[in-house]
Amino acid sequence: MQSLLDKVVSRVYGHGRGWTFTPSDFRDLSEPRAIGGALSQLQRRGTIRLLGRGRFEYPKTHPVLGVLNPAPESVARAIAGKAAVRLQPSGAYAANLLGLSEQVPARITFYTEGPSKKVRVGSQTIELKRTAPRNMATAGRISGLVIQALRHLGAEHVDRKTIDMLRRKLDSQAKDQLIDDIAYAPAWIGEHLRAIVASE
Repeated sequence: MQSLLDKVVSRVYGHGRGWTFTPSDFRDLSEPRAIGGALSQLQRRGTIRLLGRGRFEYPKTHPVLGVLNPAPESVARAIAGKAAVRLQPSGAYAANLLGLSEQVPARITFYTEGPSKKVRVGSQTIELKRTAPRNMATAGRISGLVIQALRHLGAEHVDRKTIDMLRRKLDSQAKDQLIDDIAYAPAWIGEHLRAIVASE
């Protein structure tokens, strides 16, 4: 008969490297204490690593670089658990995702409807920051990413080059979404959204 540890390992391997999970993902296999013991054993072996309280990852590896940091979104989902349905990248990370900044920030912040939390993974800190409903109205949509990126850059740093870059990057469907969600943006950002959508 397959042992509990073998069953847990099989499930972890089945999801592949980069999977983030909690003990509840194994609750069908045994009672919580036994699951916790199996995960602790895999952590000591280096098979999985702890991302935060009760949040684990089966890390990706590189032949030269070794263990790689997990994708920020995966960590954010793992530490949010079921507390937050939606997450919105914000600040410097939103700008980086859109190619408006080449630098990946050391602190990556996601707005959330759930409780604020943060965890350090390697050289990065992943933070969930509870915010006002208005900031979550466009979560999960390209409009939300653009609004947060422009807010991070600030009115004095959004120039024609920024607008042209976004105009080239976004397709017609994304531009339609900007107009649909313009009411959720501050007035100065709304003007830039109209400029992004406008013809050359």
